[in-house]
Amino acid sequence: MTAKDISFIIPIYNRPEEAKELLDSFKALSGNHDFEIVIVEDGSTLTSEAVVDTFSNQLNISYFIKENTGPGDSRNFGMKLAKGNYFIILDSDCILPKQYLSNVLKHLNSDYVDCFGGPDAAHKSFSNIQKAINFAMTSLITTGGIRGKRASVNKFQPRSFNMGISKKAFYATKGFGRIHPGEDPDLSIRLSKLGFSTKLIPEAYVYHKRRISWSKFYKQVHKFGLVRPILNQWHPETKKITYWFPTIFSLGLIAAIGLVFFGIQLPLKIYGIYFICSFLLALISTKNAIVALFSILAIMIQFFGYGYGFLKSTITLIFSNKDVEEQFPDLFFKIKG
Repeated sequence: MTAKDISFIIPIYNRPEEAKELLDSFKALSGNHDFEIVIVEDGSTLTSEAVVDTFSNQLNISYFIKENTGPGDSRNFGMKLAKGNYFIILDSDCILPKQYLSNVLKHLNSDYVDCFGGPDAAHKSFSNIQKAINFAMTSLITTGGIRGKRASVNKFQPRSFNMGISKKAFYATKGFGRIHPGEDPDLSIRLSKLGFSTKLIPEAYVYHKRRISWSKFYKQVHKFGLVRPILNQWHPETKKITYWFPTIFSLGLIAAIGLVFFGIQLPLKIYGIYFICSFLLALISTKNAIVALFSILAIMIQFFGYGYGFLKSTITLIFSNKDVEEQFPDLFFKIKG
């Protein structure tokens, strides 16, 4: 497999500045630039067309504009029109390190799989909030480090901010569904059911901006929590007790604070030890005391946002007879036709 076999698929919505940063990083990739870049403008009112035009003589870019139907459907749209035989899907808020594509090709040529995922990291240019959120989302002490842990290399569910899938696997699964977020683990599970192999390529990391404010981060992780019970209902074989951990953590912290008023301090002290360990790990990882402090807040938002969403969704699914889309209309994009 060579770069010529690769089509990068990038849905974008009202983010021309991110498009420029990402395309700049494509120019800096090591090796040849025979790959195709497919940019799908998902109903943007602030398009990236002018940005794309400035790169048209430097990169092989196919640019499409369509109505807003969500990132999953836009990725499907792009893959149907792409010329390559292997698709690499990226979020528009990513920046590629120079060795990204060479690392992907090296792994696929030595140990081919029809679907892979890569980790994410924080670029030095990111804000302190972005770096703190990155720590909360990737650290061993929070998510178990699943996005980059070598022990999970061959049991990995790729995420669509940094995901590769063969044309064969795409057409077999019909691509992403309409749920968002959650369309990527849903696709990964369906790939596994059809017998396609997936794996993590630890060296194929991207710099992922994620959310740039605390409120947007809370909204994101809250939706992640809402989605997981739905996926568990669709794919009951994937249920895990670990999905309950953020809810248990959050309720436990509330209970620990309440127990202090009854003279019981040990539970809160245990939480205090956890947060001190988190601070120290963040400090060692980022070498920035402000980011380490922000990381505590990011962890709190992550656990409470996800935990509340998970509990709310679980209870709703148990006690409501309505269709899932009626219960959670904000989690599904409408596609005409």
